[in-house]
Amino acid sequence: MWGLVRLLLAWLGGWGCMEHLAAPARAWAGSRGTPGPALLRTRRSWVWNQFFVIEEYAGPEPVLIGKLHSDVDRGEGRTKYLLTGEGAGTVFVIDEATGNIHVTKSLDREEKAQYVLLAQAVDRASNRPLEPPSEFIIKVQDINDNPPIFPLGPYHATVPEMSNVGTSVIQVTAHDADDPSYGNSAKLVYTVLDGLPFFSVDPQTGVVRTAIPNMDRETQEEFLVVIQAKDMGGHMGGLSGSTTVTVTLSDVNDNPPKFPQSLYQFSVVETAGPGTLVGRLRAQDPDLGDNALMAYSILDGEGSETFSINTDSQGRDGLLTVRKPLDFETRRSYSFRVEATNTLIDPAYLRRGPFKDVASVRVTVQDAPEPPAFTQAAYHLAVPENKAPGTLVGQVSAADLDSPASPIRYSILPHSDPERCFSIEPEDGSIRTAVPLDREIRVWHNLTVLATELDSSAQASRVQVAIQTLDENDNAPQLTEPYDTFVCDSAAPGQLIQVIRALDKDEVGNSSRVSLQGPLGPDANFTVRDNRDGSASLLLPSRPAPPRQAPYLVPIELWDWGQPALSSTATVTVSVCRCRPDGSVASCRPEAQLSPAGLSTGALLAIVTCVGTLLALVVLFVALRRQKQEALMVLEEEDVRENIITYDDEGGGEEDTEAFDISALQNPDGAAPPAPGPPARRDVLPRARAPRQPRPHGPADVAQLLALRLREADEDPSVPPYDSVQVYGYEGRGSSCGSLSSLGSGSEAGGGPGPAEPVDDWGPLFRTLAELYGAKEPPAP
Repeated sequence: MWGLVRLLLAWLGGWGCMEHLAAPARAWAGSRGTPGPALLRTRRSWVWNQFFVIEEYAGPEPVLIGKLHSDVDRGEGRTKYLLTGEGAGTVFVIDEATGNIHVTKSLDREEKAQYVLLAQAVDRASNRPLEPPSEFIIKVQDINDNPPIFPLGPYHATVPEMSNVGTSVIQVTAHDADDPSYGNSAKLVYTVLDGLPFFSVDPQTGVVRTAIPNMDRETQEEFLVVIQAKDMGGHMGGLSGSTTVTVTLSDVNDNPPKFPQSLYQFSVVETAGPGTLVGRLRAQDPDLGDNALMAYSILDGEGSETFSINTDSQGRDGLLTVRKPLDFETRRSYSFRVEATNTLIDPAYLRRGPFKDVASVRVTVQDAPEPPAFTQAAYHLAVPENKAPGTLVGQVSAADLDSPASPIRYSILPHSDPERCFSIEPEDGSIRTAVPLDREIRVWHNLTVLATELDSSAQASRVQVAIQTLDENDNAPQLTEPYDTFVCDSAAPGQLIQVIRALDKDEVGNSSRVSLQGPLGPDANFTVRDNRDGSASLLLPSRPAPPRQAPYLVPIELWDWGQPALSSTATVTVSVCRCRPDGSVASCRPEAQLSPAGLSTGALLAIVTCVGTLLALVVLFVALRRQKQEALMVLEEEDVRENIITYDDEGGGEEDTEAFDISALQNPDGAAPPAPGPPARRDVLPRARAPRQPRPHGPADVAQLLALRLREADEDPSVPPYDSVQVYGYEGRGSSCGSLSSLGSGSEAGGGPGPAEPVDDWGPLFRTLAELYGAKEPPAP
């Protein structure tokens, strides 16, 4: 067979590379036979277009694909054929003598479809071109050696459930590397290998579609479809490739909610307060996401008054809670219906509805130990004031709801009755007064009564009892304030002096109504007129009051209109004053001017105040001095100094000198010189005591000695950093005046009184002493 192929290739090569004879030009005549101009026609030496080689050939020998031959080649072996270009020498080789072209290895059209080469005939001896070079193409002829592939596979697609037949799902595309222009090697046909009968594929376009109606996601959510692409137009012998398409059905609201059971039973303790969770209800909905959201409601009014139901945060469960307090003794069970409804409904699937369901709910109320219950939520009692202790105020009552025959014990919480004004009978709850009550002091008493079961002290309840103290007429009326007024001595008769007001603390009936009355009769100095509103007007009578030094005391009688009526008497002080023309008071106490030699009350009070102040100052001064003296006494428990130590014994001899620098009390002659260098620190304890400076030689000077001791104290690091008392036992010596005593003055040299040297030379400090000795006074300047 390969021989026939070689013969065919040789014939094709010869067709493209025909040998031509190089003959001289021949003249030929026209069709009429008359001689004319000769037309010369030169034939090309060689002509070819292209060669062909079948791909994937892998024979044992190189395959001859064509032959090159020039008409200048006479067969003498002088012509050499050369081949250059793509693959020359490696893929394609040429016989230099014969011009035969062979392919040396298997070629792949998908890797390279054609090769462009350049052929040339040259003289073997001189390499001189015998003909111009010529370009030709070797094409690789395709064979069906590549199967179809799906470069984008595997695929994932989504289609809504319940879709109609023919709904497009996805389009798959396969590629074939073979030559689509040569034969049917690249002509593809799509088929479904797996996924029938749910899906189909278009053989030409690869579009996947639904093949059956009403695919239900709740039955099967995911499908795996295998699609095959086969070349050669699907005929036998073609190559094929496949891919998978994962098809997911998306959810639609095509399922109504459904309670898994028709009756739900719950129980709740009667002490559960509003908002307590009773139970959960869930209607099953196979849909997903928003399509499964539900709302719950109670259909019966009786159940909705006592309970409420709400959807949880996930939108799936119904939470049944208590709405108002429960009472086992009143009602022990509740029955009602609950409805679950989808919140989102798709109109396209209304035929599959209704999208709601109803279930019955029964709630049983469980009995629980309860504290005693009072017959009233709060009590309001009243008792008159001033009643004797033990007066009945009222009664509270409570009962054990679980066991009505169980005894109850009553008590008053102490903090609600701190004055202990009331008492309560522990057995029957009777409240009585413990002390007389006064309404004017306190009107309301708010008690807290505790009821406790005898067999269970932990079960207790409280109630508020408000007790009002009722008023009685037990307070006589009084003036609102003490009145001390005046009237001018020049006032006209009938003039208003003062408006007097009264009050009554009682508030019962006419007890708060007060009447006022003044002195009656022709001898009355003033007139009191009742204004009938709890006040009265004090008037100057038509007959003026006689002038007098002391003020007038006007008695006022006050009484109320209670049962029984109470009255009291008050006094209004009226002074007759001397007034200025403008009506202002000039003087109201003329008796103070009649005795100028005497002292007024104000003066006496001022004197007494001054004397008391002086006495207080004296006492304070004495106390301060005593305190100062006591402070100067150095006691062991009050001593805070570091350089003073007290002892309770008579003395310890020379050991005492270690506690204090005794050199400060000695003669300055014994002072030690200071240590050289800078002074030591005062904030740390010194390791060695600073030596004292030596006393200067010569006569002692007290001022110099004091300055020396002061400098030693300032520079001594052993003393505390605050002022301290330095005691000096040395009195000084070497005075030029000697002793000032008169003893032994008669025995002095010279026999006369007075010092040995003139007293006048002692200076002005001793002037008085000099005068005693008869010294002359200095002349006046």
